[in-house]
Amino acid sequence: MKTLFSLLVFSLILSTPAFSADMTSAVGNWVTIDDKTGKPKSVVKITQVGNELRGNIVSLTDPTKQNAVCDQCKGKNKDKPIKGMTMMWGLKKAGAGWAGGAILDPSNGKIYKAKMSLVDGGKKLSVRGFIGFALLGRTQTWNRQ
Repeated sequence: MKTLFSLLVFSLILSTPAFSADMTSAVGNWVTIDDKTGKPKSVVKITQVGNELRGNIVSLTDPTKQNAVCDQCKGKNKDKPIKGMTMMWGLKKAGAGWAGGAILDPSNGKIYKAKMSLVDGGKKLSVRGFIGFALLGRTQTWNRQ
């Protein structure tokens, strides 16, 4: 009976997200943290499509912004709901991280070059958006959900 109980507890531990997530991959759900306020802003789901990573906004933390649209966006995202929007695309494995893609800031509608890397043993994701080269930009640290 003790062995059965131990096996049950062990299997439950391994099935929790913290243990089942691949901590060497950026694939998964990430809580974005506003670099200005330090507060959670949204949840982004990063998926792998072929050899590239893409991110979609799956939820917004501010209850007053649940129906927000990207009124500053241009092109196909103009006036589209932010929730569900693809906001990161084209990132490919580059050394210890990912680079070569783009990221959309729905608050201003601008698209930046992007690179990212896992930090803190895969519990956090350092995401850098920049213009031209990486020195001209800003970095956010997202938390694995």
